[in-house]
Amino acid sequence: MAGTILLEVATPERLMLKEAVIEVEVPGADGELGILPEHAPLLSELGAGLLRYTVQGQNPRCVCVSGGWVEVGPDSVRVLASTAELADAIDVKRAQDALQRANQRLVNPTGDVDIARALNSLKRAQARIEASKFLTGK
Repeated sequence: MAGTILLEVATPERLMLKEAVIEVEVPGADGELGILPEHAPLLSELGAGLLRYTVQGQNPRCVCVSGGWVEVGPDSVRVLASTAELADAIDVKRAQDALQRANQRLVNPTGDVDIARALNSLKRAQARIEASKFLTGK
């Protein structure tokens, strides 16, 4: 279909999404990447955050992703994520608890706390909460 790009989102466990879309916003490790059809080829590390996409004639949708890679071609976007969750599958209470635990580890670190790991946990929890808000519009 003209004016679309094939979006594929996969984790090590499964192909989560394969759909023709008109635009994609991907959380790169160094910032957001906006991708439209006929985009220049690109390979980037994936950050933690919301992957937003729009199907022709529909409201924007999102998937919470973290870790991995994104490969962009002129007619495709392939996201190979360490983790990915559809917004409607997120347990908000669990995400809020994870955010609180990560904050606690960073505010009151003990000798065995891995700061980088705690920061990654914090980013993932924030992204999951943001995805649930995206879905509800709140």
